[in-house]
Amino acid sequence: MQLLKNCMRKTCIILLWCAALAGYGQELNCVVTVNATQVQTSDRNVFKDMKTNIEQFMNGRKWSNDNFKNYEKINCSMLITISTPNSAAIGSYTASVQVRSARPVFNTNYSSLLFNFADRDWEFEYIESQPLEYNDNTYTANLTSMLAFYAYIIVGLDYDSFSELGGSPYFQKALAIVNNSQASNRAGWQAIGSTRSRYWLLENLNNPQMADVRKAIYSYHRLALDTYDKTPDQSREIILKGLKDIKKARDIIPNSILVISFFDAKGKELTNIFSTGDIQLRRQAYDIMVALDPSNRMYDKIVQD
Repeated sequence: MQLLKNCMRKTCIILLWCAALAGYGQELNCVVTVNATQVQTSDRNVFKDMKTNIEQFMNGRKWSNDNFKNYEKINCSMLITISTPNSAAIGSYTASVQVRSARPVFNTNYSSLLFNFADRDWEFEYIESQPLEYNDNTYTANLTSMLAFYAYIIVGLDYDSFSELGGSPYFQKALAIVNNSQASNRAGWQAIGSTRSRYWLLENLNNPQMADVRKAIYSYHRLALDTYDKTPDQSREIILKGLKDIKKARDIIPNSILVISFFDAKGKELTNIFSTGDIQLRRQAYDIMVALDPSNRMYDKIVQD
């Protein structure tokens, strides 16, 4: 009888321990969409399997040493648009992907779009039901290297938004992926070609000359958005200073993909923020935003009385 009681007690302890851990875990809550409407095939199951497998890869792994409660997980998404299978090899695809992540604003139900990046250079192999293999220390497959790269970018930017330059360890992880992947000669991993690539995004994030952009991401979110409901005028001033710092960095590196990505994520939100408040401050913000993101006509709303 005593042995039975001891076993029951140990079982209860294990169950309580597991229940306590159930609220903690991986960092990402990633929703994956695979758009394969351009692909001529009667077998669509491979794309359903691809979606499920990629979601499990992104959400089932730990990308940091921290434990995230369910409500702390980073909401993100990947829209993978497959243009065509590569006829040279079975299971070989070319695609583009839109990667997005959002960050909650304190004491609100609002989530701020933090990362919005279009990668048009996806080349990968995928065989239905085969596991996605990945190792941080070596290049295994282009698909998993690209997925891990964006996982670290998403986590790093999230940390940057909560502490100044807090994402640096994760950008170093992403740098290792870039270095390991260069020998593959696959698109997006090298300095040659388009500046809107994984290589140049990561280069900007690790470049000390672009540190002001990352610092502005912190001040924008932690010092301004998180207090906007209480001190909107002060928050606008903080954001304006950040925009000025971003402009200084852009003047050093005119075609910075990090600056482009910032405005791809923040353009609409910035327009809403500066559509009210002191008109002189709004005009300063407008001038900077038009200079940095000239193709975006929505900014005209900022200076309309």
